[in-house]
Amino acid sequence: MERDQATHTDGQPPLDADLLTRLKEICYEGWEIWSRFDVRVRRESFHPFVAAEYEDVLPALISVRAPGRRFLEWGSATGVITIMADLLGFEAYGIELDVDLVGEARGLADAWGSGARFAAGSLLPTGYRFRGRREGEHLGTIGEGTSGYLELGHPLEDFDVVYGFPWSGEEAMMLDLMKCYGRSDALLLLNTGDHGMTIYRGGRSIIAEVGAAIRGA
Repeated sequence: MERDQATHTDGQPPLDADLLTRLKEICYEGWEIWSRFDVRVRRESFHPFVAAEYEDVLPALISVRAPGRRFLEWGSATGVITIMADLLGFEAYGIELDVDLVGEARGLADAWGSGARFAAGSLLPTGYRFRGRREGEHLGTIGEGTSGYLELGHPLEDFDVVYGFPWSGEEAMMLDLMKCYGRSDALLLLNTGDHGMTIYRGGRSIIAEVGAAIRGA
């Protein structure tokens, strides 16, 4: 496939070339924002925000897009991935614990003419407790805070597609979270570092490595 060719998935029309260009541009801007954040914040003290490989996430979003789907990003940070989902036609939402990052995400959405919506709070529903069964399974770097779902106006079960970028040890928790609160037919996209993008439905991996055929997007 030629790199600039409009990409499509089963049952979906090809993406407009101008939209593909915009999506690539927001990936580029996302890296610029991350570089500034890294210098300004992370070099001074620890912060859990680490930018995802936006160019790898984009093909996965394209592969699961469908009319009317509602999308949620866990830990949306500067909002780049949630905004990309919105531009692809999802009804897109993000939850982020850092209030300052939520403000930055909202500003970026406005700048891109995106309707993506962001809430400040925890991605964990009120009352959720994870009890890992294996050594190393934990909540990782997730801080404490009021659950963000009330501000979103939607519980986890309302979402068709959920995306997460887990720290080491968090993947099992995210799968458990979907099992406890998500719909059984919802898709969970996990950006698992060395393993690339993995898509789950009902706790089972349905596509181990996504996007090989549409990497040109």
